[in-house]
Amino acid sequence: MTRSIAYRRILLKLSGEALMGEADYGIDPKVIQRLAREIIEVQKAGVQVGVVIGGGNIFRGEGLAAAGMDRVTGDHMGMLATVMNALAMQDAIEKAGGFARTMSAIKINEVCEDFIRRRAVRHLEKGRIVLFAAGTGNPFFTTDSAAALRAVEVGADLLLKATKVDGVYTADPAKDPTAKRYDHLSYEEVIHRDLRVMDTSAIALCRDHRMPLRIYDMGVAGNLMRIMEGAQIGTLVNTEG
Repeated sequence: MTRSIAYRRILLKLSGEALMGEADYGIDPKVIQRLAREIIEVQKAGVQVGVVIGGGNIFRGEGLAAAGMDRVTGDHMGMLATVMNALAMQDAIEKAGGFARTMSAIKINEVCEDFIRRRAVRHLEKGRIVLFAAGTGNPFFTTDSAAALRAVEVGADLLLKATKVDGVYTADPAKDPTAKRYDHLSYEEVIHRDLRVMDTSAIALCRDHRMPLRIYDMGVAGNLMRIMEGAQIGTLVNTEG
């Protein structure tokens, strides 16, 4: 039975913390293996998949700067952490039978490719899962901004942010039992209500290029494929709101 797929090309944003599972640090092999299988399932259904992974499970530049480290140095360390995570995901994808390429925004071509937009698009067209590492390659920019930037650059139809909650709420649902989930928001609503979906520069970039963004719970198995089939899961952020 052929599945009906709603999207041709997507960019998936995973936080580094998502890879930790129940641990306090590093990568949980079971989590990364499950994510790899879900990504491969989507790719085999005909969707071209790019992935941006954060590095917060290893280093977070902003946090290091708050503790006294030079912010630029801390951010460079954070970029290297994202390369480590991307290589781990590449390995998990290949062990599960998929094909992946890691492309870095900083030169580290002994271990992965440099990011070149046309080459990245070609990898996607050939059915390879492309892992975009090292953020934007610049300090002071988060991997949220990198995800929005890469989504626009490669012409994705949808930017997905995988989180540990099932969408965007009026307040933290873990702390406020009366918090309500939004099904649909506009970019302006996210910015003006300070909903912290992504950092403001990432939301502004999505707004300026009309890149739809969906926030969903990565902890529910099969959610990614259901979204590819058109299911309205989580919270959609776009022009209309």
